[in-house]
Parts: sequence; C-alpha cells; structure tokens
Amino acid sequence: MSQADIVKTSNGIFEEGRVEGGFNMNRMEELVRENLLLVGEDPDREGLLRTPQRVAKAWEFLTEGYTKNIDEVLNEAIFEERYDEMVIVKDIDFYSLCEHHCLPFFGKAHIAYIPNGKIVGLSKIPRIVDIFARRLQVQERMTQQIAETLQAKLQPQGVAVVTEASHMCMMMRGVQKQNSATTASAMLGVFKHQVETRNEFMTLIG
Repeated sequence: MSQADIVKTSNGIFEEGRVEGGFNMNRMEELVRENLLLVGEDPDREGLLRTPQRVAKAWEFLTEGYTKNIDEVLNEAIFEERYDEMVIVKDIDFYSLCEHHCLPFFGKAHIAYIPNGKIVGLSKIPRIVDIFARRLQVQERMTQQIAETLQAKLQPQGVAVVTEASHMCMMMRGVQKQNSATTASAMLGVFKHQVETRNEFMTLIG
C-alpha cells in the first residue's frame, strides 16, 4: 500500500492509508541522528546525545492517530436520546503536523451536531479531533474527516465542524506572516442545506 492510497478502514471512514509496518522507533532514531549530521551538527556532543530518542518518541506521539480505532475510542458511549436540538462543543484545542513541511499547525475546533435519536458522550468529540489531528495532515482534510466520522457514527440530522489554525510553515518560513490564521469548515446534512441552521451555529461559536 502506498502512502497516497485511499482506503476504507474497519471504522467505515475513508482516509489516506499508511505504509504497513507501523512506527519503527529504532529506524526513526537512526534517521534523526543522520539529519543532525546533515545540518552540520555533532550528534555525539552532550546536548544532542539523547535527541534522536526524544525526537523519535515525540513523532510517535504526534502521529499516534494512525493507530487509533474510532470504535475503541467511542467505547460504546453512544446513547439513545430523544433530544433533537443543536449540541455544540467549541474551543477544542488541537495540534497537528503539516504534511508538506512537517511543521506544526495548531488551533481550535468548533463542532456541532443535531441528534436524530442518538447522542455521544461529550468527551468523545475532542478525542475524535485528536485522532485526526495526530497525523500528517492538511487542515481542510482533517476538518472533513472529523465531520464525516461523526456523521457516520451518529447518523444525526447534520454535523458542522469549523477549525481555526495557525500554521508554522507560514510563520517560520515562506511568507513569514506571524499573524495569519486559516479557517476551514465542513457542513453536512441540515447544516449544509439549511442556511438558518448554519447561521445559528456560526453565531453561537462567535
């Protein structure tokens, strides 16, 4: 399977595939050491002796979303409920890595859904955000994946996701615009087709 393959996982969610074999800690440490040499550093000096190990562990954590299973994260926390008004969880912090430069982008996600007989434990919504944030990503895809996952698992009347992020690849390099921010949205169901519902959500998240 190539890194660019699109596959349908056991979760029923379409997402980009990952090369089989998972995270290789030893190989990652070797590559970090090689990179230190390539930039002109001495990986054997005191300050860098454990850097390959630290960086490898950091990457394992920052990309752990590839190994997470949606159903295991939800852990049967979907409940039957007759409530049919908008549910919003906003200001969910997230940190991700831009797949183009492997630099961080970070910000907040605002998520709403209108139940159709099912609700989900509120803590599960930020966990779903983390699953897709902790991968090599683009903000637009991550936003869509969060929305499609909630739509597939809850089958609500609709889902809305708005993400706001600062991208270090724009701030540290390139155009070097430190105060720029990017907003992406994904609207499904009634949020896509009913202007009033979409506007209510946008008003409530400020």
